[in-house]
Amino acid sequence: MAVESKVGLGLRREMLDEFCEQVPEQINFFEVAPENWMTLGGKFGRQFSQIAEQHEVFLHGLSLSIGSPEALDIDFVKNVKRFMDRHHIDIYSEHLSYCSGTGHMYDLMPIPFTEEAVHYVAARVKQVEDIIERPLILENVSFYADSGSKMSELDFVNAVVNEADCKLLLDVNNIYVNSINHQYDANEFLKGMPTERIEYLHIAGHYKEAEDLIVDTHGADVNDPVWKLLADCYQIHGVHPTLLERDFNIPETEVLLEEIDKIHRYQARATEAVAKRSA
Repeated sequence: MAVESKVGLGLRREMLDEFCEQVPEQINFFEVAPENWMTLGGKFGRQFSQIAEQHEVFLHGLSLSIGSPEALDIDFVKNVKRFMDRHHIDIYSEHLSYCSGTGHMYDLMPIPFTEEAVHYVAARVKQVEDIIERPLILENVSFYADSGSKMSELDFVNAVVNEADCKLLLDVNNIYVNSINHQYDANEFLKGMPTERIEYLHIAGHYKEAEDLIVDTHGADVNDPVWKLLADCYQIHGVHPTLLERDFNIPETEVLLEEIDKIHRYQARATEAVAKRSA
């Protein structure tokens, strides 16, 4: 079972001045959306280069649109590769969704859970990997409406990563959000995820619209049920690098560190439990 105790934070421009001076030791890696960084020059570009030279950086994309009915944007993928080459970045993840058709929708739409979609997405994953010359990692996404699915979400995610032979970014918060919105057992879904394909994890806060509707906002503290699911994830799948997502309502670093420290504690407990079982 994998044991890799490492905690990351989504990097935002407003953090650059502080983190170019000093990065807290609890933050082991950063994650950025390439769309927001790869065209930056000037001060921001120099600051990002400094961060990338001194700290591990993961890319988590927003606009690859792996499930789109339109052809892949090859020029965009080539630009991502150049960005990764320039900054010596090896990790590139994207959402198992789509965000474009005849135009860009600026939102992450669910792919219909069908066998046809499995084959279609898997082929596009391989096309991207041929260009970037690295693995493409797919993330399970939150969604709010079913669009003609003939498979369960669980079966679809497994089928795509297996046929594409790719890794999985397992978003723990998305599992919890979908379990409430679509009324399934979060732990059973978690147990059904393929351990051997998990590359790293996401955890985040969300907004409770109603008892049966949660919106995946990344704009709040992580709540108790999601913390519990993270602990369960470590027990089931082992300890993997885990990123705290916070996209808005971003507090001071010392407040973010409280949640980052909490992730470290959960990782330490799980690692200790594995050691005891192995003794």
